[in-house]
Amino acid sequence: MRTYEQILVDRVGTDGRVARITLNNPEKLNILSPQMVAELMDALRVLESDMTARVIILRGAGRAFSAGWDLGNPNVGNEDPAYTGGAYPIFDGDGRPLAMNFANGLKRGAEAQLYMWSMAKVTIAQVHGFCIAGGLEWAAMADLATASKDCIIGHPGSRGLGVARNAALLPLVTSWRKAKELLLTGDSVSGEQAAELGIVNYAWDEEELDSRTIALADRVANMSADHLAVTKAAANRFVENMGVRSSIASATELDALGQNTVANHAWTDKLRNEGLKAALEWRDKPYGDYGFRPR
Repeated sequence: MRTYEQILVDRVGTDGRVARITLNNPEKLNILSPQMVAELMDALRVLESDMTARVIILRGAGRAFSAGWDLGNPNVGNEDPAYTGGAYPIFDGDGRPLAMNFANGLKRGAEAQLYMWSMAKVTIAQVHGFCIAGGLEWAAMADLATASKDCIIGHPGSRGLGVARNAALLPLVTSWRKAKELLLTGDSVSGEQAAELGIVNYAWDEEELDSRTIALADRVANMSADHLAVTKAAANRFVENMGVRSSIASATELDALGQNTVANHAWTDKLRNEGLKAALEWRDKPYGDYGFRPR
């Protein structure tokens, strides 16, 4: 396997037939920088063509799966390293927003996530600590998901930052009323609650999460990689006929629109003038969650 700077790749399970990708920037709770996502995409492409890897586990190092996008990075969400050169400026020379360029950048991000959804390999998201915002978006693209019981799963980005694009899947895995509640509030659920709601397959104590996720992956990996790919594709067709791809495409365009609301402008001003920590506290303190409590 290739070596990377922000992810680790190893083999587990019977005869190493389960590949495991670990997001590896634990000091920053595995925030999704363009480099990390580019490395993740490269590893997925390499493993997709490797018949000895029957199942792929995606997990995070340290205290979290992922706390979401690197909001302090101007190229956040634009996974293709070529994009970071500014091929799609989101403002013109007079500072006016270029909505279609911004939508194109978001579309590239959504297409990267959809690659994992449709790739010819079974994937399992193993989440713990924080699985929020962009972290939840990536976990939603996995075929199966496991969580620690106390994992925090949610998308606070819907609190004025834009639209949770891949949360188009939420109404398909839980009730549409609960999905709307989570999207309208940006609230989170625990891993245990997520299992009850159908958002993840299983929730286990964190000390058992690695071993039990590997056991699940190894059970799936009893079949050959190509047979699993065919079975996955058949199941995906049913879900896609319910509008997953078109819903994510629409949500991506609405995400671009959501970057020009009163709430988003207030967030952007706070981020620009006071920094990320103050902006996050301003956003989440009224809700009393994600580490912030009302004074």
